[in-house]
Amino acid sequence: MASLTLSKGHNLSLSKADPGLRRAMVGLGWDPRTTAGTEFDLDASAILVTAAGRVRSNDDFIFYNQLAAADGSVVHQGDNRTGEGDGDDEQILIDLSLVSPDIARIVITVTIDQGDVRGQNFGQVREAFCRVVNEESQQEVVRYDLSEDAAAETAMIFAEIYRNGSEWKFRAVGQGYATGLRGIATDFGIQLD
Repeated sequence: MASLTLSKGHNLSLSKADPGLRRAMVGLGWDPRTTAGTEFDLDASAILVTAAGRVRSNDDFIFYNQLAAADGSVVHQGDNRTGEGDGDDEQILIDLSLVSPDIARIVITVTIDQGDVRGQNFGQVREAFCRVVNEESQQEVVRYDLSEDAAAETAMIFAEIYRNGSEWKFRAVGQGYATGLRGIATDFGIQLD
């Protein structure tokens, strides 16, 4: 099975592309451009969202400080603080069979830690991507390469995995937020301290 590469705004039925897909690994990667020496720390997260477009509680926000959903359906594999090296910088495992029926979408985001304080943004990030791999077969199902610069944004929704009837689908989103993690949190009803 060949992986498909999507453009911003396009979607793919994961259920049709890989009928055996049950356990998906979402791999995210990026490389910071040469900077003035200040380290970049990008953080991936997953947000479990109901049909109303909101989280049920902060337990639906999976990130480096809360690595797993209460039901075990989504598990973050830990924080990569540098983005160095080839391949995925951070990974999030999703067991589609365990996702609660009241969850309509799983939103995959990446934020630049202290981006506003450090004067960093996605215009300074290159080769960013999001991909879905069948964890059992190790076959890449779909990939989205974020090609355009997001000069002012410090946070982005890379993609989402969502229900469409009995199917699971993947959408390449590429939506930036100049308001960072706080902007994303506000949109989905997450309470930040």
